[in-house]
Amino acid sequence: MEDFDASNSPVEQQELSSIQKSAIGWGIAALVLAIIMVSYNNSAMVLGAGVMAKIFAAVVGTVTGTIGALIGDAIRRFAKPDMMFTSGGMGSLIWIKLFWMMGPQTVGLVIGVSLGASLVLQ
Repeated sequence: MEDFDASNSPVEQQELSSIQKSAIGWGIAALVLAIIMVSYNNSAMVLGAGVMAKIFAAVVGTVTGTIGALIGDAIRRFAKPDMMFTSGGMGSLIWIKLFWMMGPQTVGLVIGVSLGASLVLQ
């Protein structure tokens, strides 16, 4: 009789790979947002910083933005309702579904990138 090793079950490997895929996707989104925030921001904090400080701010913003998006994803998985009721019709239902698909992660992404870049450039 063979021993069953639960650590190599296909369900765990599939779940781990989906988490890794989402981390890579949100990391790329964080990098793009960090570069945009550092490049096109006209505040005195960003305009007075040197090139290396801006690059370091983009790197730190990417890391904190990725962490923020993953925290937002965890909050979404915990708080997402099982059923959605609306009196606003189909448009309102689509809006609610889109929010619960990407809303908390996007909020975490923006807060994380902003916080990381501003802490470096302060």
